[in-house]
Amino acid sequence: MKPWLVQRIKLLVILTGLLVAIQIINSLTGYALTAFGIIPRTIDGLAGILLAPFIHGSWSHLLSNLPPLLILSALLLRDQIRQYLYASLFIIITTGLAVWLVGRYAVHVGASGWIFGLWGLLIAQGIFRRRLSDIIIAILVLFYFGAMASGLLPVHQTISTESHIAGAISGGFYAWWINQRRKKSLQSTPRAY
Repeated sequence: MKPWLVQRIKLLVILTGLLVAIQIINSLTGYALTAFGIIPRTIDGLAGILLAPFIHGSWSHLLSNLPPLLILSALLLRDQIRQYLYASLFIIITTGLAVWLVGRYAVHVGASGWIFGLWGLLIAQGIFRRRLSDIIIAILVLFYFGAMASGLLPVHQTISTESHIAGAISGGFYAWWINQRRKKSLQSTPRAY
């Protein structure tokens, strides 16, 4: 197997192991870790900005989030691992901060904001980068994960729609921002004649 692929598989296995280990600890402690979720507009809830995506309210919650997280992550990992990590960190922080600022008063946990961020990023990359591979992936993501768009509607009281919306916006913004930086870099590079 190629080292390029091995590194990415290792990262996805580590991510899976981390989420499962946290869920085991959470379930063994009577879901005490959910207290580290995002609690909007509270000092205690600030820690949740970074921690909430790794904490889930139940095994079914984790198992419903894990497949799309891994698939969307794998699609983004076709580029550099560093770029995936930067994008994920940006999405996690901006989504968490938005939920902390404007979310309804509840404990918000789970990777769904991150997932919607990766979803929005992959779609936006197809729009902004206009490379054939990005366009194909954007179309596949829209087709395969198109039902995710219903998660942007506030229809369930127990689902953090705020995380979904903030994540999708964060991912789209990140794609736009990186594209703008790339354009400026290309403009400032002198041309050889």
